[in-house]
Amino acid sequence: MNAGTHPYALELEWRGNQGLGTSTYEGYAREHVIRIAGKPDLIGTADPMFRGDAGVHNPEDLLLAALSGCHLLTYLALCARARINVTSYRDNASGILLLTKDGGGHFTEVMLRPEVVVAEEHMLEKARFFHGEVHKYCFIARSVNFPVRCEAVVRVA
Repeated sequence: MNAGTHPYALELEWRGNQGLGTSTYEGYAREHVIRIAGKPDLIGTADPMFRGDAGVHNPEDLLLAALSGCHLLTYLALCARARINVTSYRDNASGILLLTKDGGGHFTEVMLRPEVVVAEEHMLEKARFFHGEVHKYCFIARSVNFPVRCEAVVRVA
């Protein structure tokens, strides 16, 4: 990987004008489409508490997914480079969003709970250690201003 900047770009289009724009808070839909060149479109909305569709991804879901996915990919890279054979990885991540009296809000923390299986007993110690090292390298976790905690379980197949 080369040092330096790596740009990312997308197009986001709001699809929620139901005829009157945002003339009232209740009068518009929250649906939007995210387009990234060469990739499938992603449909988004607001969280249901903000009048979004519960069956569609919202920005809070995607932030949690980005943190979990970055942990996964960084962890797998560390393990592969150390010749630790990970045969299974599943995460049950959660996050806490605090709504504030001023109408805003922010995440206060995210908890990752990866369950990892490695191929051989001698890989366990290093495989457990790497979960603590991930945040030194995970671009997304290094970019947020709240703690990203990890309670990993690692076992042998």
